[in-house]
Amino acid sequence: MILFNIILALHFIAFLVFIIQLALLFPKENKVLHKRNILIGVTILLTGILLVVLKYPHINLYKIIPKSILFLGISTFCGIYSGKSVPTKVFYLLFGMAVLASLIGIIKT
Repeated sequence: MILFNIILALHFIAFLVFIIQLALLFPKENKVLHKRNILIGVTILLTGILLVVLKYPHINLYKIIPKSILFLGISTFCGIYSGKSVPTKVFYLLFGMAVLASLIGIIKT
């Protein structure tokens, strides 16, 4: 149980850092993603996978699958635009996907 909580805390912190980085870029005209966003995205994916593995028989696949697809999309966009200027529509898409993934994660069912 302690291992699960530690991994959950790492998952939350990585996601929070990613959202904060996007929020800091929001008012800027030239939005450039930092190269560490790839590391943060991979951390979110790996900790999410570890959380599923640790909780395996009692998982909600209807929450896990959409979140995983959203995180793969976010990681793909971060990989494409790492160190480059991000178009405004792609930035809004990234931010929207991240917020949607967080809402899926916290909704009780």
